[in-house]
Amino acid sequence: MTGAPEAAVASAAPVVDVPAPVVDVPAPVVDVPAPVVDAPAPVVHVPAPAVDVPAPVVGAPRPLTAAPAPAPKVSETTGWPTESVPATTATPTPPRGFDAVAEEVLGDGPVTETVEGAELLTEPMTRINEAVRAGRIEDAAELVERTVEEAVTVLGADHAEVLHLRELAAYIAYLAGEPVRACRLSLDLARLRRTARDADAAYGNVQSASTAWRAVRDPEEGLRLGRDLIDLWADLAAEPGPAADDPRPLESARARMLRLTDRASRATRTAEHGAA
Repeated sequence: MTGAPEAAVASAAPVVDVPAPVVDVPAPVVDVPAPVVDAPAPVVHVPAPAVDVPAPVVGAPRPLTAAPAPAPKVSETTGWPTESVPATTATPTPPRGFDAVAEEVLGDGPVTETVEGAELLTEPMTRINEAVRAGRIEDAAELVERTVEEAVTVLGADHAEVLHLRELAAYIAYLAGEPVRACRLSLDLARLRRTARDADAAYGNVQSASTAWRAVRDPEEGLRLGRDLIDLWADLAAEPGPAADDPRPLESARARMLRLTDRASRATRTAEHGAA
């Protein structure tokens, strides 16, 4: 009987030993996923170029957003398309006053305004302009004075060519350092032009007078000329025309009158203290 159990025990021993290989088998299974864990690493790196690629796309539209920038400003102020903006400045204000005279002197256009003026005055006015361009202001002043006298004799004092010549004479007086004379000549012309209902030409002469007046340094003389200038200027500004369209220069002239008044008062007080 004892031999049977021993046989049973002996036969069971192999059963115990058989699972051992089974326990060892999973070990390779555990090791197999390791490469799987490492495999996604390249997958993580692959999208990196994809992130970099859109960068130029983001930067590309910037010029497109910068170019239309002026458009909203135009629409807010005028409501017009961009193309219509230059039309508002396509016709600049024509030069007036001494600026207009200087352009004629330095330009290549006709020196006279009428047929009869061309016959009588082309040669002397050409010489006057040449003297001014050469800086021979005294010669130009003598020439223009003689030419005005001749033109008055032939054409009359109110003729357009005579008025044109007198504008040139006022400009030359200004260049010669005679602002008082230039101012008075320009004021006389402005009155004549206003009487003739030529508001644009009258305003041009007022601007010439203003330019010359601002070069007058003596406050008392400046006040005397300034009163005449501003009275005439105010009359022009009260009528339709360019003087009424832009009141700012007139206000500036009035402000200068206040400064001249202050300077004249101080000069008077200084003189009184000196006499005492």
